Amino acid sequence: MDRECVSLLPSVCEVLADSGSSLPDDTSLEKLLDWFTGLIKAGGSLLDACPCLLEFISAVVHNTASDPGVLSFTLKLTGLMAATEDGFKMLQDCSVLDLVFNLQRWREAGLWEDPCLRIGWIQGLNNLLQHPKALCFFVQSDFIEPLLQLQTDTSLFVASAANQMLAHILLFFQPVSPAGCNGVDKKEEDHGRAQNSITDTEYTAVVVAISEYLKEYLVPRENTRLHQSLQTLKLLALLLAQAGPPVQDKLLQTVAASLEELVTAGCSQLTLPLMDVILAAYSSGTDERVPDQRVSRLLSSMLNINEPSDLIHAAAAFLRRGHHDSVHTVRAVRILLLPLDIITGQTLLGTNTTADEQRFSMVQQLKRKTSCISLMCVCLTNTPQISLMPSDVLPCHRDLIVTAVLSLLSICRGVSSSTGCSEVCRNVIGSGKVQKCALEALMALSSSPGAKEKISEVYTVLIQYLDNPDSDPTVLHKSYQALIKWTSVCTDLSFITEQLRQDLVEVVKKRVCDMRWEVRDSTVEFLGHLAGVRVFLKSAEEVCDASVALLGGCCTTPLLKEALQDTESYVRASAISALAKSLTHSWQQGAALSQEETEIVNQLLEILSQDTEGFSRRAVVRYFITWFSSRPSNSSLSSSTSLLRRCVRSVLSQGSADLDWEVKVHTLELAELLLDEAFSGHRGYRNTHQAPSHPYGVVCEQTYTLHAHTGARAEGAESDLSGALNILVELGVVSALLSGLVDCDRPVGLKACRLLITLRETLCPLSLGALGAATATVARVSCELPGRGWGQEIRKILKSYGAGEASQRNFNGVDKVDSEDCDVLKEGVSAGGDGVTVGVCEVLRSLGLDERLDVLTQSSDHIHNSPLSLLQDILTASAAHTHPDTQQPGQEVIVDCY
Repeated sequence: MDRECVSLLPSVCEVLADSGSSLPDDTSLEKLLDWFTGLIKAGGSLLDACPCLLEFISAVVHNTASDPGVLSFTLKLTGLMAATEDGFKMLQDCSVLDLVFNLQRWREAGLWEDPCLRIGWIQGLNNLLQHPKALCFFVQSDFIEPLLQLQTDTSLFVASAANQMLAHILLFFQPVSPAGCNGVDKKEEDHGRAQNSITDTEYTAVVVAISEYLKEYLVPRENTRLHQSLQTLKLLALLLAQAGPPVQDKLLQTVAASLEELVTAGCSQLTLPLMDVILAAYSSGTDERVPDQRVSRLLSSMLNINEPSDLIHAAAAFLRRGHHDSVHTVRAVRILLLPLDIITGQTLLGTNTTADEQRFSMVQQLKRKTSCISLMCVCLTNTPQISLMPSDVLPCHRDLIVTAVLSLLSICRGVSSSTGCSEVCRNVIGSGKVQKCALEALMALSSSPGAKEKISEVYTVLIQYLDNPDSDPTVLHKSYQALIKWTSVCTDLSFITEQLRQDLVEVVKKRVCDMRWEVRDSTVEFLGHLAGVRVFLKSAEEVCDASVALLGGCCTTPLLKEALQDTESYVRASAISALAKSLTHSWQQGAALSQEETEIVNQLLEILSQDTEGFSRRAVVRYFITWFSSRPSNSSLSSSTSLLRRCVRSVLSQGSADLDWEVKVHTLELAELLLDEAFSGHRGYRNTHQAPSHPYGVVCEQTYTLHAHTGARAEGAESDLSGALNILVELGVVSALLSGLVDCDRPVGLKACRLLITLRETLCPLSLGALGAATATVARVSCELPGRGWGQEIRKILKSYGAGEASQRNFNGVDKVDSEDCDVLKEGVSAGGDGVTVGVCEVLRSLGLDERLDVLTQSSDHIHNSPLSLLQDILTASAAHTHPDTQQPGQEVIVDCY
């Protein structure tokens, strides 16, 4: 422990013991406890390092007027200090444990009614119970009964904590399984035997007490005890899921009769927690042990209960667990397909449907609208999983399930079913909830075997949904998603009819002009996603974008171009992204831009400079990033007539000056691509600087090959480097990086700093005379710093680092160029008002980039998030509370954000 912390801790303990003192904030005690916990986990002893804590505990527990929060903290701290056997013995010798955890004492003092104290008592004991002696203390103090009573405490936090603690006791001290079971090695087994030899009697007493409690309170005898039964089931499920065979067998033996009674009772509120219990016991037997016959019978009973709603939820819970056997899985599948069978009239369960005893009751349940919608959603949610099961489990062909879902979608749209139950069908007509669940199921069903045969029917139903004027925007969005999903999975579109194509074109043209912006946005997104899917036409040799195959390709770009003028910024942003996706393939082919595409580029630059919403401007920068990165590898920006070159210069200039920080970060990503193109393969690029991990950092996954330039190749390499740097300066890359370095948004400054360090490590080693006189060419490449804004800030930094004297120092162990090379830089730093021209290399060496990176990488917590700061905060707040006269009017006590 830090010496200064040790010196402050006694004063802090005095402040905490004085209940009249205020704390800096409500979490100060939890932060203090976190610090103590970390010290103990690191192997330290609180009693040895901080003897004042013992006095503090004694003072607080003897003062029944202490603040409940401080009392709760003291209980937790005591348990923490007694978590080791040495600490436990010392506290027990001082009679502290008996005093602190004396339940009767807190009740007589009237403090037990405060949930803060109760949860402190529970968590203190939980901290304590880490060794056999602690379990002996727990049992001998008769704490098991009050802990069981706290299972149904009025405070949910207290009840949850009590639940977790009971589970901790039963699981932490349970007998170690035989070698090879549950992954326990021999060393742990020997330790477990030694431990259990001490605690066997106490542990047995705990198991018996908990088992009897579970047995008694599992079945609610009256409505007022329903909550208690629910809590008991949660505890039992937790124990059965994690307990070893001996403990699990003991629990099951004790509660089996109660579980059977609970299943028979058919209490709907307890169906899901009861299934959790049964499946926890059932799943534990699937690895090496055969599931207990009692558990199998319980599971069979749950899958044959009479209440349709409970039956559906029980079957769904069974399938979610993933531990399937042939008998129960077949039963669960039939149950979950039954509502779909009834409403659509599809023979999903075969012709012998009279064998389903629950069919009549299920029909009656589905005739009630609320129940119908709920049950159908559960059924649809599990349908995709059912379709992927082995054929011997399914009662019908998989394609029939797809047909049934399509039929349900038609019924929801108001198309009557000739085979389904009409009384049930009317309950789902117009139900957005069922429609959304059905569309999600349809998306998932696209990957089931044999799904491709249904693509024409799928397209027909989805286009009808898109054309339906009553469709909700969310339903339309999911319809578009389903179209994309099926198109991407079934890439052979040769059997899509011309009529379907025409219908889709018409509906897209209609929806892109919809009154609701959400619908326009979904339509524009759909066009972009469709362009990104590659499909086959009449033969495997004819490959094209799905937008060309389905929409003819002639309407996509005009529709998106028109959407650039939409009144809603989300739609404009989506249109820009969709345009990038639709044009990517032609960019990759190196095709010349059409007149329409050139007009789009000009329109995008106008959006970047004039649009008032950040969404659209971000999308514009990403558009040019996609364009630049999609060019063929053999193309370059060397041509002065290149449209992309002119656009890049404009985007870098406007993007780096944008008010939106995300626009600026995307602009720096474009600058990074330009750096990659200019210097990839040059000495040191992307090799000497590894960006540290940071949540704001942009990690480049591209790999680079380092090429050494030596001997006769040195001058040529240097010439290439100089030319590349001149192009970067001309395009505005260097200006964008320098502007980003001094930006007020930290993510922008961090990325710019890392890129500048990369640039420095690439340029400076070659420009320091290491390769001869030719290096002066790179050293003399210059850029302009404007007299105001970011240029002025850069010049301030250069002054603070003494750019004039910088030439006399060494950088990375290599001598710099002569001081005469820095004349322009010195003049630029000292000049004011108008812009000045400075040497790029010398600026990179003189900005203190490494120090700046350290500052940008560190969060504000590196100073304030410390135990010392926390202790100082507590003392400062106490002083302000104790001596309010010394505080000036309106002055606040500022505490650190620990």
